[in-house]
Amino acid sequence: MSDPSPALVKDIRAASRKLVREFGFLDKTIAGTDLSGSGVHAIMEIGLHPGLTARDLAVRLKLEKSTVSRLLKTLEKRGEIELARSQTDRRAFGLSLTAAGQETFRAIDRFGEQMTRGALSRVKGISAATVAGSLAAYAEALSSPEEAPQAPRSAFEIVEGYQTGMIGDVAAMHARTHGGIVGTGPAFESVVSRAMGDFMRRIGNPANNSWSVVEDGQVIGSITIDGEDLGGNTAHLRWFILSERLRGKGLGKALLRKALSHCDRLGFDEIHLWTLKGLDTARALYERSGFELADEYVGDQWGKAVTEQKFIRKRPT
Repeated sequence: MSDPSPALVKDIRAASRKLVREFGFLDKTIAGTDLSGSGVHAIMEIGLHPGLTARDLAVRLKLEKSTVSRLLKTLEKRGEIELARSQTDRRAFGLSLTAAGQETFRAIDRFGEQMTRGALSRVKGISAATVAGSLAAYAEALSSPEEAPQAPRSAFEIVEGYQTGMIGDVAAMHARTHGGIVGTGPAFESVVSRAMGDFMRRIGNPANNSWSVVEDGQVIGSITIDGEDLGGNTAHLRWFILSERLRGKGLGKALLRKALSHCDRLGFDEIHLWTLKGLDTARALYERSGFELADEYVGDQWGKAVTEQKFIRKRPT
């Protein structure tokens, strides 16, 4: 294909965003169900490919294994899926739909077919075959690793979920990083440790997660989303911290992207975070990611009066 003009690229990108909106992927639930987008896709993939393993599903949905594990637990609890031990690999479990899951699958399928038939009936000037062929070719090109630009790999890997020792590691990083603002006594570190300890008991719940940079068994960078403590379909971004030597390597942006992606995928209306005034680098990163300063006040919960700031990011529309 010849190199497209900037105007055409802009038009295709705009159309792609509109497809996402019209199919309802920005809504809390989609396809006429009470399921999230990832839940709907999981039901469809399992329905179309009975016996699919959790690992296979993670690859198809492009989700991390722990995220898929929580998703499957939710679907199993709802009575939508069941697991059976593989006959060829006794360590693996194949996924299949229950009777309730098959009814959900049929409802999703009917919804998609009605949308597609309705849209095709309003398309003028080109055939359905042309639409199908063009979309298929475009989707295939998007997924082709040979065509996709490769981002430079960091020497550090970001891992998901609880990591052994992370409560102490993250609390210590906060104390060392923010000691100049809140003071170097034990109050600040103790508050962080207690709050993290309470949260880690429920980190496995679907709304919650953490992402960390680990080196030699030690957490040297981390971010957490608590999707339960604030209520009202509001996520709480907590304990975002990097070791000094990691800064400038893009790892802060990468951690924040994972946290925001988690929130958008689950359909949170807003994300709230609290930080300390004077952390200008962090503030700039928040604001570039769509957060806006919502409140500023003096608090003393850390053992010393400091100016705290509350930032809010609303779900993109």
